[in-house]
Amino acid sequence: LNVSRSYLQSDSNVKKISSHITKKVSDKLNEIFKNDRSQFEEKWDSLKMFVEYGMLTEEKFYDRAAKYCLLKNTDDKYFTLDEYKSLIESNQKDKNDTLIYLYASNKVDQFAPIDEAKQKGYDVLLLDGPLDVHWIGLLEQKIEKTRFIRVDSETIDHIIEKDDNSSIDLSDSQKEALNEAFTSQIPKLDKTNFTVEFKTLDETARPVQITQNEFSRRMKEMSAMQQGMAMYGEMPDMYQVIVNVNHPFVKQLVTETEGKEKDSIATYAEENSKLKQVIDLALLSSGMLRGEELNNFVKRGFETI
Repeated sequence: LNVSRSYLQSDSNVKKISSHITKKVSDKLNEIFKNDRSQFEEKWDSLKMFVEYGMLTEEKFYDRAAKYCLLKNTDDKYFTLDEYKSLIESNQKDKNDTLIYLYASNKVDQFAPIDEAKQKGYDVLLLDGPLDVHWIGLLEQKIEKTRFIRVDSETIDHIIEKDDNSSIDLSDSQKEALNEAFTSQIPKLDKTNFTVEFKTLDETARPVQITQNEFSRRMKEMSAMQQGMAMYGEMPDMYQVIVNVNHPFVKQLVTETEGKEKDSIATYAEENSKLKQVIDLALLSSGMLRGEELNNFVKRGFETI
């Protein structure tokens, strides 16, 4: 018997059977959740992808699963959607009253921004599954005034904007000089673009940090699983080089580059070993320092011993 898959998918009886099975599965999961929460949490990491897929593909399943699906944070604690909302809503709302869910996709690679977020009193979710990027997009649509932001997509002082940004006390010419100094020393990486941005951070914060915009990174990740988004996969990775204008080293750069011509600034930057070290440290902390640049960084480190 040769029956096409498309015919079966459109058959009303098959749809009824599928709907019934979906309901039975969801009811059983809800029963386990209610009767033995600890057992459910132990099995969640194995169940997670199937539950997320069901929520993404079936509206009724989403309505049922929203009551028992779990979020896990970087401390390996589990919460329902409502429980987690109650946990963070007092401290993680931005100036527009939007609730910000911070997350990491890798606890090891993103250890530094996770630690900084915790020092701020923020909680960070662990979303490392293959469907998570699609699932959080669904949650943002379903839960009003909610945004998910990966913890390394912005400096910790600006990742949850509590008020209007502090003004940057630099003239246009000073910004141009700093921009030239940094861009001339940032290594050229394949399919990677860097944009220098100036922000007012605490003077004890890092002089330079590298971040990647949440939207552009998420689009690229989604394009890997959706054919219709292939064009995003071909676009270069876009990174922001965040320069802390309050840091003493940056203030020194402003003074030493002010009034110089473009060529003179590039020469100055090339001869400034501290500037190279600062940029390489930012790249290293983002996992982007490789090959010749990494080798040169190690050499400079040994030369200081």
